[in-house]
Amino acid sequence: MSKFKIKIATLLLLFGFSFGTLTDVTANLMPETTTTAQASSKVSKSQAKKIAEINKNLSKKQKAAKKWIAKRESGYNYSARNGRCYGRYQLLKSYLHGDYSPANQERVANNYVSGRYGTWTKAKRFWQSHHWY
Repeated sequence: MSKFKIKIATLLLLFGFSFGTLTDVTANLMPETTTTAQASSKVSKSQAKKIAEINKNLSKKQKAAKKWIAKRESGYNYSARNGRCYGRYQLLKSYLHGDYSPANQERVANNYVSGRYGTWTKAKRFWQSHHWY
């Protein structure tokens, strides 16, 4: 193997190792965050409680459809950005009225889907045909 290839391989290994280590360090620096079954991304305990309250009336099927959309829109990331869209459900920033908290994103997403599609399962069906909702 040439010296150049060895250097590249070493750099790639170090780069990959650094990110793995950085993730562990970050997790230890943020002990107040928790992973919730519904949210699947790290949110504070108070936000998780608010999210559970917001989603309490959704059936298992509706929660599953909501989670499916979140996976495709942002990979469950409440901080995802894409032009004028923001958050886990890639809502227009104007819909969030400056409150980008996970709980507000959940509430606004529920209202948006209810008004436009009626249910999360209908929104999922629309997403499957159009690749947006």
